[in-house]
Amino acid sequence: MAPTGPSLETLTSGNRRALAKSITLVESKRPQDRQAATTLIESALPHTGRSLRIGISGVPGVGKSTFIESFGLHLISAGKRVAVLAVDPSSPVAGGSILGDKTRMAELSRAEAAFIRPSPSAGVMGGIAQRTREAILLCEAAGYDVILIETVGVGQSEVEVHGMVDFFMLLMVPNAGDDLQGIKRGITELVDGVVINKADGESLGLAMQTKQFYQSAFSIFRTQDAWKPQIMTCSALKRENLDAVWEMICQFEAQARESGSLAQRRATQNIVWLKKLISTELEARILASEEVKQSYPELEAQVAAGELTPFSAASQILGMVFK
Repeated sequence: MAPTGPSLETLTSGNRRALAKSITLVESKRPQDRQAATTLIESALPHTGRSLRIGISGVPGVGKSTFIESFGLHLISAGKRVAVLAVDPSSPVAGGSILGDKTRMAELSRAEAAFIRPSPSAGVMGGIAQRTREAILLCEAAGYDVILIETVGVGQSEVEVHGMVDFFMLLMVPNAGDDLQGIKRGITELVDGVVINKADGESLGLAMQTKQFYQSAFSIFRTQDAWKPQIMTCSALKRENLDAVWEMICQFEAQARESGSLAQRRATQNIVWLKKLISTELEARILASEEVKQSYPELEAQVAAGELTPFSAASQILGMVFK
């Protein structure tokens, strides 16, 4: 049975069930759902753009879920409505989310002002669900003030999440420095702030050393930027220093809005989104072609057997559609 999309009025009323059903609709791969999803997104657009979009990346084990839960509860206590789009690794068998974020953020999921949506990454490069951009817009239309996007934190996830958020945060753990020597310059060019989690107990001194290291690294790599990425420490487990992290983000937002860089970033992101949508739609239409459906299994088998190059197979497939 096809997902049924709620009305725009129900979505904008802030109904969490309506928001969940709306995201299910836009995530649907069924061709018959695409028009309904497109209509819903377009009608919701006038109600979007007023939230602050924060991307959170970091290696597994850094404590992203604990941080997001503690940070989300802190924001709610300050009067904010918080949506969390948490991308889980997909099961290679069933294709669904493995981890189940609502079990990892039990306290936050019970908060009336919170919405948590675990979405399988489904093999998409970058650890970002296929329709995360659309989900962001739907959360905004539903009236959420802050949207937190968590990634699986592997491969190209930093690049992907940077392409859809206003503020990109890299979450790190205290480290003696061995791993830090391999810090990728690409990451330092993308992040707007680094938060060193687990800065408590015996790790507090190490966290301060890590902070100094990152401050030195950023002073070398980011000399020309109007915004100087800040390095913060916190303890998500003990819920310490979260107010300072939020203050940093608010300072960034105020500066970015005043300078116009926030509007420019979103405009650039929309162009990237346009190109990705074209690519996704082209692939879907090509694979939906009856001629391609009949020929594809044999072409794939020939490529696997080494009888045909991937380039030749792709050319044949495109030739079937674009005659």
